[in-house]
Amino acid sequence: MSFCPSVLSSKIGFLCAMATSEKLAPAIEALQQGKIILYPTDTIWGIGCDATNDEACRRIMELKQRPESKSFILLADSFQMIEKYIPEFPDVCYDLVDLADKPLTIIYPNAKGLAPSVLAQDGSVGIRLTKDPICLQLIRSIRKPIVSTSANISSEPAPTFFGDISETIKSGVDAIVMDRLMEKCSTPSQIIKIGLDSSIQVIRK
Repeated sequence: MSFCPSVLSSKIGFLCAMATSEKLAPAIEALQQGKIILYPTDTIWGIGCDATNDEACRRIMELKQRPESKSFILLADSFQMIEKYIPEFPDVCYDLVDLADKPLTIIYPNAKGLAPSVLAQDGSVGIRLTKDPICLQLIRSIRKPIVSTSANISSEPAPTFFGDISETIKSGVDAIVMDRLMEKCSTPSQIIKIGLDSSIQVIRK
């Protein structure tokens, strides 16, 4: 029995999607239960959880030995999701994301409805729109933003490969996405901060 190229391509894509879904199942279940996970992102390997669950966010702080004064970066799947948590959404952000040539995290003012521990002292929060297929499935499994903080103890270098992640981090999470284990991570995202007056401050290029 033979397949035409288009049919064969569709079957391969379907099988790959099934394999990816199987790899994500433990992490999705953990997120839905308010637990913490280790997963590859569109930038580096991250530790994540439901960004509205303060207990889970604090577990990540403890695991990373991170000062409470430091906020987290979050991942969202759409502007519609971001706007639920940023009541005074600056319109300039639409253009900034459209024009970005690499992953861009925007720090938005006056966030609402998120875990207090993900916010900066001024009430702002950094959120990145992601197109990464793994991240999108994780976000959509709980229909909320997820935390995306580097998979390392605070002040230590961010790991480039999964194998560089410390056993302390690996054993401290509830689930690990077993995918892209041999791939090298890219660099962290650009970060800019937006004011209520739409002023722009570059935090990291």
